[in-house]
Amino acid sequence: MREENQSSILGFILLGITDQQQQEDIFFILFLFIYPSTLIGNLLIILAIHSDIRLHNPMYFFLANLSFVDILFSSVTVPKMLANHLLGSKAISFEGCLTQMYFMIALANTDSYILAVMAYDLAVAISRPLHYTTIISPRSCVLLVVVSWVIANANALPHTLLTSSLSFCGNQEVANFYCDTSFLLKLSCSDIHFNVKIMYLGISVFCVPLICIITSYIRVFSVVLCVPSTKGILKAFSTCGSHLTVVSLYYGTVIGMYFRPLTRYSLKDAVITVMYTAVTPMLNPFIYSLRNRDMKAALGKLLGKRISS
Repeated sequence: MREENQSSILGFILLGITDQQQQEDIFFILFLFIYPSTLIGNLLIILAIHSDIRLHNPMYFFLANLSFVDILFSSVTVPKMLANHLLGSKAISFEGCLTQMYFMIALANTDSYILAVMAYDLAVAISRPLHYTTIISPRSCVLLVVVSWVIANANALPHTLLTSSLSFCGNQEVANFYCDTSFLLKLSCSDIHFNVKIMYLGISVFCVPLICIITSYIRVFSVVLCVPSTKGILKAFSTCGSHLTVVSLYYGTVIGMYFRPLTRYSLKDAVITVMYTAVTPMLNPFIYSLRNRDMKAALGKLLGKRISS
């Protein structure tokens, strides 16, 4: 038993996105473009919202928090992947692997809960406009974001603690470019039945925001379709369009990753993983800014100040 525990301390080998060196080089170049774009795009969203008083309302407060989470989420995996490729090393320590796994779970859950909060905000704005400022008060906004972070971290902690108590012997090669819970469980030589049950419970917690989003949009559509004005309907759908696009992209990649049997890690699985961990956080600020007149104006004002100074 001591030897098994000792092997778990030594760490793991991250095999990367694909076992083909040429494809790995292509993904490396892709990540070199994606990661700075993610940082710059989301940081500009946060700065634009902070600097423009017209954007100091709940919707943009939640959007700024989503951008902050996306920066952290992308930073958990991508820098390590880039460093490993440059150094020609695929090793990650046991502690580093657990840390990466914890933050991946916590930030993915935070992302999903903030998206649910944004859907709730839209539903209240459209279905109960006269009571909006009372329901979505500044105090409520902060409370909703704090609760999102607390639930997300509470969901990540059991997975990390249970995985840290497992023994790993023999093969320590993780068929991915980051430490994912499902891959680590396959490498363990301990009894993982309880871990698997907790993992499914965690997936259930992760799915709660999706149910809230669907419920919110049922409420939105039921109100919008009763509007006699075509212009009013189009305006309402335009308001929801960016959020729906982000939700579809986010949950579409999550379902593609975790809600299907994984017998062998293929190039298709690698593309889905890259979409989930890197591309989606990069696209979010572009989706919200390109479809939002106020956001484009704030970004233009912000960039104009930076250029003139």
